[in-house]
Amino acid sequence: QGRLVESGGGSVQAGGSLRLSCAASEYTYTPKCMGWFRQAPGKEREGVAGIYTGGSITYYAESVKGRFTISQDNAKKTVYLQMNSLKPEDTAMYYCAAGLWPCDSVHRVNYWGQGTQVSVSS
Repeated sequence: QGRLVESGGGSVQAGGSLRLSCAASEYTYTPKCMGWFRQAPGKEREGVAGIYTGGSITYYAESVKGRFTISQDNAKKTVYLQMNSLKPEDTAMYYCAAGLWPCDSVHRVNYWGQGTQVSVSS
C-alpha cells in the first residue's frame, strides 16, 4: 500500500502564494501520474494539475493555467504545486493523488492523500 502525505496548505489573501508538497512512500511501483485535486464544500472533486512521473508532461485545469505550476523531485518522490495569484475561488481542500496518466479524473486515481486546506480571502 502506498502513502501520500501532503503539507503546505494555509490561509492567504487574494493575490498571495502557497506551495503544496506531497511525499510518496511505501509504494511497490511508481504511479504513472501524480497530481492534485481539490474539493470545495458542496462541489465535486476536480483535477487541478498532474505530472507524468516518467518525464515532464503536465496537465492543468483551465481555471489554474498560468497561475499554478506542478513539479516533481523523483529522488525525493515528492510532487509540488506552486500556487500564485490565488483567488477566493481557489479555496478548497486540496488532495494529492497518484494513479494512471493523465490523473485528471477521480476514476484514474488509485491513491489519495489526506488533504490539506487552502483558504483564500478577498
